[in-house]
Parts: sequence; C-alpha cells; structure tokens
Amino acid sequence: MRITGTDGGGGRRRRAAALATTVLTASALLLTGCSSDDDSGTSADGSITLTVADFGQFGYKEAGLFAQYHKLHPKITVKEEVTANEQDYYPKLLQQLNTGSGLGDVTGIEVGRIKEVVDTQADKFADLSKSIDVKDWVSWKENQATTKDGKVVGAGTDIGPMSLCYRRDLFEKAGLPTDREEVAKAIAGGWEDYLKLGEQYKKKAPSGTYFMDSASAMFNAVVSSSDKQYYDTDGKPVYKDSASVQQGWDLSAEAASKKLTHGLPQFTDAWTAALRKGSVATVACPAWMAGQISTNSGDAYKGKWDISRAPGSTAANWGGSFLAVPQGGRHVKEATELVKWLTAPEQQAAVFEAIGVFPSNKGAYELADVKSAKLPYFNNAPIGEIYADEAKSIPEAVLGPKDAVIKDTISTQINNMEQRGTKPADAWKAATETIDKAIG
Repeated sequence: MRITGTDGGGGRRRRAAALATTVLTASALLLTGCSSDDDSGTSADGSITLTVADFGQFGYKEAGLFAQYHKLHPKITVKEEVTANEQDYYPKLLQQLNTGSGLGDVTGIEVGRIKEVVDTQADKFADLSKSIDVKDWVSWKENQATTKDGKVVGAGTDIGPMSLCYRRDLFEKAGLPTDREEVAKAIAGGWEDYLKLGEQYKKKAPSGTYFMDSASAMFNAVVSSSDKQYYDTDGKPVYKDSASVQQGWDLSAEAASKKLTHGLPQFTDAWTAALRKGSVATVACPAWMAGQISTNSGDAYKGKWDISRAPGSTAANWGGSFLAVPQGGRHVKEATELVKWLTAPEQQAAVFEAIGVFPSNKGAYELADVKSAKLPYFNNAPIGEIYADEAKSIPEAVLGPKDAVIKDTISTQINNMEQRGTKPADAWKAATETIDKAIG
C-alpha cells in the first residue's frame, strides 16, 4: 500500500500530539447533533443516528468508514461533530459531562487529557472492557485509559511513534548525508547528536533556512522517550526534578543559544508559512506529523522530504487519542459496537492509508496495507516498517492529570528563549511559577 502523504494532517496535535504543539489546523466540517422522531433518538422505522464528537482529524470520514458502517448496518447513520482545536473541545466536553447534556454518543479524548478523565470522570463513561479485548492494543495504550479497578474508559485510536523528517535537498547543499540510513547513523547517539548535526548544517546552511522548526518541538520529542515525565506513580508532580524534562530543557536552551532553530511554535500561521516557503530542514516527526508537513509544504517539495529513524536508541511516543462512550447516552450498546468496529485492525489500517496516522491496535501491524506502507511524498520512506518497529518498544509513560498544562507552559517559555532571547534561568522560573499556580 502506498500513502499519498497529501491527504490532510495526521493526528491530533496531541494527538497526534503536546497540546500547544498538538493543536491541529486542519479544517473540519461542523455538523449539528442527531435528529430523531422522539426523545429516544429512534425513528419510527427503528433507524437511529449515532453522533461521534471529536477534534482535529481522526480520519474516519476521509477513510469512508462512516458510510461503510451504514452499509453494514442500514438502520444506523453516523454523523460527526468536529472541533478543529482540541483546546476548545476539551473544556466543552467537561461542561457537557457535568451537565449531562450535549454529549455525543461517542467522544474523542486526547492522550494529554486521559489521566484526568480516568481519575475524575470514569463513572460517566461505559466500561469498554466488557466488549473489547485490551490485549489487542500495545499494552501501554489501554493502560492509559484503564482505572485502578479495571474499567476501560476509552478504546485506543492512534499512537505517535517518533521519527525525524528532513529535507534531503537542504542536507545535500549543507554537505550532510542524505540517505535515511546514513542520517539515522549520524544521530544514533541521541538528541545531543542531533544538535551536533545541526551545528554542521549551520556552517553551510542554504540562505534563509534553519536546521529545526522549533526547540519546543524537540523538547516534546525528548520527554516523550522517557517513562518518567511530569508525574510520579503516586500522582505527584515531579517535573522540576524529572531527568527527561531537564534534558529536554537543556537541549532546547542550547538549540536556542546556537541559533539552530527557526523559533516557530508548531501549527501557527508562521510555522505553516515556513513549511510552504521551504525554510525548515528538520522536524521532530511523530507519525501524524508527516501529513502536516506534506499538506503545508505542498507539491513544490514532494520527494525532497524524507524520513529517518528518530535520534537515539530509545523509542518514543508523542500523541494518540481514544474513543469513549458516555454512560448516559441514548444508544450506549450501539455506540460501543461502533467504537469496537472503528478501532479494529482493518479500520485502523484504513485510516492509516487515508491520512497517515499510525494504529494502536497491534493486529494492524501485520496487515499488508500497514506493514509495507511507503510514503511517496517523503521519497517513498518505508513508514510501515519504521513506525511499527518503534511502536513495539515504546516505554509506558507515567501520565498525570495536568500533563498538557505543564507541557504547554514549558513550551511557551522555550518559545520565549528562541524568539525574545529570554535567559534560560528566567524562562524556567517563569514556567515553574505559572505551572504551580495552574496545578495548585
């Protein structure tokens, strides 16, 4: 199977993937809620409408899955209510859960929110463990959505195994290796090697280009490779003492001071303009990012981008979402069956083919459409192989209820180091003060 790489953005800028760095800019069609002939949501002939409320681009419409489900179940019509920005979607979801009204039959939940939902909202969702075998997913994925007493709040959609997207033509002009295997060797020692490669690039960099888009993106990639990030297993915030956070911060400060970064927060207008202009040489690349790059870079750079394995030997995951079924819905049984079908291997493979987001269901990895997938836009990079190998060894990260808040706040201060020249000590002080106020 060959993925075009130009069919919209992948992931939920997390997904995938980092809520500030995880915000999608893909356009979405906003649909109204279900209509029905009575309060039960069932028409006179027994037909029902199921509403899927999500954010960004989950890929179901693009893959034709809602239409396919209707063919399989003629009396069920599926409609989608999409909010483009997850940061707008989540507060609305919490409000709907509190009031018990306005909820979709199926709701999307971003990975940066799942811990808070599991800890504080689990009683408002159906237990999917009774209908879905959690062993079908990579183990850490469903653990993220499982309560201490074994209730599964959400079924895994995608994940964001890490890679590095790079411009072959810019590397060649700067005298760097262009073959993806050679690039992987050059950064095999980790993100420190990545910065060393950036210094080499800067010496002969084509005019008006920068080695990386943003240091905050690199920060998220570094932290994502560790099982210990912002919280400990007891639920205590430990970001100030986290080795992965400290490493990511130090590397970001180094990148900013050495002018290796364009200083553009991801998914902003300036960031998309830079991709369109062709002034960025590398992007930390979870699986869903390839769609963003190809969409925003356009036909002018098709074949000039490539994908290498991520820096270092430790696998990383950035992003991923879940589908959940509100317990108070009118069609819990039918909604649960829809979730089970949407997250099965064949449907996850179809979404992968449509928009490039990588499955969390292990069964999809052995399907030909995933296993042999290549991305023409990225010089036919073997993404099925790259991402499947990465996905199998991703460590299980400890999640906390305010991961997204912490990540966003630190990213903002990294942006200040890049754009305003804020000293690292001052930026860190500002970040910690803001976070402490936000999380109590």
